[in-house]
Amino acid sequence: MQPELWNYRADVYDQDKSLDVAGYHVEATDGKIGSVDEATYEVGESYLVIDTGPWIFGKKVLLPASTVTQIDPQEKKIYVARTKQEIKDAPEFDESNFREPAYRDRVGEYYGRFPFGGGPGAF
Repeated sequence: MQPELWNYRADVYDQDKSLDVAGYHVEATDGKIGSVDEATYEVGESYLVIDTGPWIFGKKVLLPASTVTQIDPQEKKIYVARTKQEIKDAPEFDESNFREPAYRDRVGEYYGRFPFGGGPGAF
C-alpha cells in the first residue's frame, strides 16, 4: 500500500482540527460527482466514500485522501484532482470489503498510476 496516497495533504486538512465532511458535495476536475457518504482521517489510511447518486446509477466509489485538493467548509464542497472518467473507471466499490487491505491495495494501484495528486491543480 502507498501510505502517501491514503493521507490528506497538509495544506488541505489539518489533522489537529476536527472536521466532518460527510454530506459535502464532491467536485471532480470536470464537474460534480456526488456527495461524501463516509470519510476517515487516520494517518496513512484516510479515504472518502462517495455516493455518486444518478451520475453512475447510484453507485459508490472509494477515493484515497490524497486526491482531495481543497475542502470548502462554507460551501460544504470537496474538490478532487481526478476527472469524472478517472473516477468512473476506478475499481468497483465493494461494500463488504472496502476496509480490507487487499481491496485498498487494488484501489491504490489504480490511483497510484496517476501523477501524485494528478489533474489540474495537482501538487
